[in-house]
Amino acid sequence: MESYQTEQESKVNASSLLPGAVIQLQELLLEQPARETIVTLTECHLAVISAPQFQQLVAQYPEISQTFSRQLAQELAQVSSQLNYEQERQAALRPYIVSKAKRGVVGKSRYAVRLRQQIKEATKDRRSVLIFGEPGLEKDNITALIHFGSASRRQPIIQVDCSTLQASGAELFGRSGGKTGLIEWLGEGTLVLNNGQELTADLAAKVAHLLETGRYIPVSRAGEAPGESRPCRARVMMTSEKTLPTLERWVDYQIKVPPVRVRKADIEDQVEYYISLACRAKGLPKPKLAPEALRRLQGYDFPGNLKEIQSLVNRAIAQSAGAPVLTEEIFWSAQPKKKQFRLNLLNAYPDLRRFLRSPWWPDRINYGFTLWFFALVVVVLFMGPQHRNENFALNMFWAWWWPLMLLGFPFVGRLWCAYC
Repeated sequence: MESYQTEQESKVNASSLLPGAVIQLQELLLEQPARETIVTLTECHLAVISAPQFQQLVAQYPEISQTFSRQLAQELAQVSSQLNYEQERQAALRPYIVSKAKRGVVGKSRYAVRLRQQIKEATKDRRSVLIFGEPGLEKDNITALIHFGSASRRQPIIQVDCSTLQASGAELFGRSGGKTGLIEWLGEGTLVLNNGQELTADLAAKVAHLLETGRYIPVSRAGEAPGESRPCRARVMMTSEKTLPTLERWVDYQIKVPPVRVRKADIEDQVEYYISLACRAKGLPKPKLAPEALRRLQGYDFPGNLKEIQSLVNRAIAQSAGAPVLTEEIFWSAQPKKKQFRLNLLNAYPDLRRFLRSPWWPDRINYGFTLWFFALVVVVLFMGPQHRNENFALNMFWAWWWPLMLLGFPFVGRLWCAYC
């Protein structure tokens, strides 16, 4: 048999009834209408007693009401104890709790596709995970993606910074006969240890024991006997800026997050995404990204990775003052330091850019002017008078061309390199 109860303000509460179960006892004792629906799943035999007959039995045997009152008091005490436990648990976990993943993996490159596949693979079970990569890659967000994409998404997930943990690890493991640790409070949730490279040697050994055996020992004070080993029901994930040789052998999944400099194909999608976020937060219309600005961003290595992209976009939106197009100049910091104070003549003089893109450069100049003029000068140099006061070609070549080349070489040479 199965019993279920429906209410407008809550989900269906269903339960199975075993042989010998008493149905509607509370309603008969309290003289209330029935609130549950009983469904027979197989052939059943029911013993039925009417309400008047039951009231006569209660009046004749007061022990029935007393037994029910004791049972009700025990259930109330159990519910109150569970409520107090949940309140203490929430208070202990609240500083570390993660409510949701901030974003998915942005981009369509092969690196982004592979990273999404690795995340999806890690959501299929509750085995341990190590995520490592350079700073600024939002590795903690990847742990949230794994947790909320798994079957344990309704369980809590907490993130703890290893650089702030005590050397003894009392926050994680608790103290023997004293304060409860985060692992115990977490239950079947997910524990994320951020910045695993900051673990001390002693604490790293304890974490390695936890990963290897699935058990931990609460911290004991000096002179006290070690506490009993306890099972860890939580899933353990770690993030690190580098590989962890002492721990990675006990980790089931290892995910390396590629830096932005090898994901140039994703920069456009990432910049567009952060532009949308910044404009939505400020209530501004979304501007377009100029092609020159995109080329500058794609030519920058972004040592700060995703955090630097977001910071750069937020600053650009703030400085653009609602401009419809984000130009190259507004991303002036997105280039190596040795190039930050160089002047781009093509940007400073748009007419020069249009000239260099026109048919005049270099075809019309080379074949319409240089071809015949150069030949004319060579013929005059060889066939004309060999005195400068009588030959304009000699005068132009020796009195002007070579001196100007000598004086202008530092600039002309740089221009030649730029053209190449």
